[in-house]
Amino acid sequence: KDLILKKAREVCICSHQTIITFFYQLFPVLDWLPRYNVKTQLLGDVISGILVGIVAIPQSISYSLLANQDPIYGIYTNFFCNIIYVAMATSRHNSVGSFGVLCLMIGQSVNRHLQLAGYSDDSAGSLPVGNSTFSSNRTGTCDRSCYAITVALSLSFLVGLYQILLGALQLGFVAVYLSEPLLSGFVTGSCLTIITSQMKYLLGLKIPRHEGVGSFILTWVDLFRFIQNTNICDLITSLVALAIIVPVKEINDRYKERMKAPFPVELLVVIVATVISHYFNFQGRYKSAVCGDIPTGFRKPTLPDINLFSSLAVDALPIAVIGFAMTVSLAEIFGKKHGYTVRANQEMIAIGMCNLIPSFFYCFASSAALTKTLLKESTGTQTQVSGLITSLVLLLVLLWIAPLFYSLQTSILGVVTIVNLRGGLRKFRDTPRMWQLSKLDTVVWWTTMLSSTLISTEIGLLVGVCFALLCIIFRTQRPRATLLGKVGNTEIYEDQSTYKQLSSIANIKIFRFESSLYYANKDYFKTVLYQKTGVNPILLAAKRQRVEAQANADTGNSKSFFSTKSDCLKQAKKRPEKPPADACPPSVDMHTLILDCGAMQFIDTVGLSVLKDTHHDYKEIGVQLLLANCNPSIRHRLREG
Repeated sequence: KDLILKKAREVCICSHQTIITFFYQLFPVLDWLPRYNVKTQLLGDVISGILVGIVAIPQSISYSLLANQDPIYGIYTNFFCNIIYVAMATSRHNSVGSFGVLCLMIGQSVNRHLQLAGYSDDSAGSLPVGNSTFSSNRTGTCDRSCYAITVALSLSFLVGLYQILLGALQLGFVAVYLSEPLLSGFVTGSCLTIITSQMKYLLGLKIPRHEGVGSFILTWVDLFRFIQNTNICDLITSLVALAIIVPVKEINDRYKERMKAPFPVELLVVIVATVISHYFNFQGRYKSAVCGDIPTGFRKPTLPDINLFSSLAVDALPIAVIGFAMTVSLAEIFGKKHGYTVRANQEMIAIGMCNLIPSFFYCFASSAALTKTLLKESTGTQTQVSGLITSLVLLLVLLWIAPLFYSLQTSILGVVTIVNLRGGLRKFRDTPRMWQLSKLDTVVWWTTMLSSTLISTEIGLLVGVCFALLCIIFRTQRPRATLLGKVGNTEIYEDQSTYKQLSSIANIKIFRFESSLYYANKDYFKTVLYQKTGVNPILLAAKRQRVEAQANADTGNSKSFFSTKSDCLKQAKKRPEKPPADACPPSVDMHTLILDCGAMQFIDTVGLSVLKDTHHDYKEIGVQLLLANCNPSIRHRLREG
């Protein structure tokens, strides 16, 4: 009680300095902005912010399509979250906004709730009309588009709430359970699912959007079933856009060190495609799907729908985990590269605020985006002031430019989405190298990727985490175990199966178990110990008892039994010939067994019992058991036990 009260007083002390420190930690901008050097930092931030803003325009619109939302809401999301992240982030290089994997998961949740609410599939795949949402509130009704953003902003509120709670409770360590192979496999599997979902836009097909288990396979079945209904105009437009964007993006990647800034080919293709579609009337002539009306300005803030929280609570959890995992990992990567520290818990609070506050302004969930972060870092950003410049670029779109994208074909948006997934698909080329380094990590990657693709994204993430944890358990359950030999005249002992010319000590065997001893590997410990030493004390003791019983039955008295045993021992010592197995008790070629406990971090109660049993069993056959290299915690456990 006294200790708890003492700690509580230390934490709850409120003073002027404590309040200042609290706000400086919660809003890092208060620390670095007064020290901002306009002469040396502003130019790089402005250039980087403008370039990221240019790239964010087509991505905002295309990722809205992926999240099953109107284009305007993608621009809202990227605009608001950049402003909030500037004030609360400790990373100088992260660029936040709509992220493909999160948009896929948001779109799946939104579509599921639309079906539960009885809304149609909106002509089986076309984009909702933007101004219908704006007019819906005036009439007091909520159409399909209105309900879709209501679900998305309620989901974003819960995602932000989860992330803020994790950061406030100092639970940033949760991200360590999402290993790099697991995240990589999940992103690659999600990329395949995203590409599948965008194929109907590239072909101009109107097919339903499948959700849940097996949606990947069902979507491809529908694509081939309705392939004869392909819109030729959309197909040709998609192929031309791919033929232009992909080579230019490859050139940007190959010569990024020589180029001051990458060529904004996506924005150029979007502008040209919009102009051509407008003047040749692709919508009227060829029935091509277009974005439609995109309103300008901002909407009045709204509250999330509390009635949806119970059904969205589970959907929000994996989105929150993936969002903060991507944000924290990217922040730590670039922080280490450029020599500054990043606070993981503060990053979680920052990205949580980027989801919580914008949910009142018709935004969906966001996180740090890999492609924009790489672009931001490569174009010379110095601080998060570049995020403000990006928001200013998007503000121009929101106020004046957005309606000009009325004739933009959805097939172009699908192409932009697919092209930005090239990084995830390139992970397939890394798997042979990964297999050489670690076969278990490769299996984790393939398991997560296949389950995310063939089952569903949420279940795939859960399967990946569980399988990765099982791999860790498997590694400790069946660890490496070896017999040690002495190196020459030194006191160094190494593995006899790995090193040559090691000398063994007569009648002494040294056994190393390269893991902690606990309940999951107790049986394996005994098995491999008996196998390596060649002595199973339980079987050996049983054989001796049988031999003694047989000898006792033959002689009928203890005197003749002892004489027989003595004669047998003399024969074994002189070894003129090998005695029959059933005539003499089996002999042991060692008198001491040493367990090297240097690799053992801990021993639980079951492991302690195993050591007791092993000591007793070997003592029964005349072999003493010694322990070496025990750390203090193990020695304490041995004394207590």
